[in-house]
Amino acid sequence: MANEEVAPSGVDMSVPSIARVYDFMLGGKDNFAVDRAVAEHALRITPDGPQAGQANRAFLRRAVRFLTEQGIGQFLDLGSGLPTQGNVHQVALRHDPQARVVYVDNDPIVLAHGRALLADAGTATVVQADIRSPEAILEHPEVRRFLDFDRPVGLLLFAILHHLTDDENPKAVAARLIDALPSGSYVAVSHFRDPGDRHPDASRKAREVERIFNESLGTGRWRTDEEILSFVEGLEVLEPGLVPVAAWRPDPDEAAPEQSDTYHTFVGVVARKP
Repeated sequence: MANEEVAPSGVDMSVPSIARVYDFMLGGKDNFAVDRAVAEHALRITPDGPQAGQANRAFLRRAVRFLTEQGIGQFLDLGSGLPTQGNVHQVALRHDPQARVVYVDNDPIVLAHGRALLADAGTATVVQADIRSPEAILEHPEVRRFLDFDRPVGLLLFAILHHLTDDENPKAVAARLIDALPSGSYVAVSHFRDPGDRHPDASRKAREVERIFNESLGTGRWRTDEEILSFVEGLEVLEPGLVPVAAWRPDPDEAAPEQSDTYHTFVGVVARKP
């Protein structure tokens, strides 16, 4: 566990952080008691939360590998979170030694750890910025230095749009980011889902965890399929469409996941910009 007496500059250990809550769910060590309290509260309702986090990371790795196979050699990863095994640049570089990655997160602890991880990378960088200000991200000098927006880009929006409230207009945020991408770019999204009447027990638990997240983190929105698909409106949605993250093009040797509550409430989609 993290040393709760020492934290990077600018990190408030008394306030829970989205990145650190996810870090705890993934079995990481860069989290504090306040983060673990939020996660443990949610886990009392959906104890398979860590499996959902792992499934999301596995989806990210498969999506990045797929995009490199389509010739995508540069990635913009928004809400990247704390470094863990199988980071975007590590996956991309295995398939394209020239791949370039920009990680973006608004948490200063991500910046501190990311810079340490990437100190000698040369092909990846991390930027502290907020997705709610997409223009600032797109015009950031480090983003512009690393990425060429005249060539296709892989835009990664994993577990980030569900932390924007409806009042913050996540559809407009996604649209502005996608608008900056050239033809042939790809967008990959993972998002918390409320499955509604198809899986009523999972839906009930999703609404309860949503309440906990909003009370403790101040953010978290479980949306419907239609709401999530609106983020990639106008793009070519690739097969198999919007599905549970574990069901997006699983590797042949992957064991079939248990269809627990979070299986139905964490979904992903990949789309191509014509």
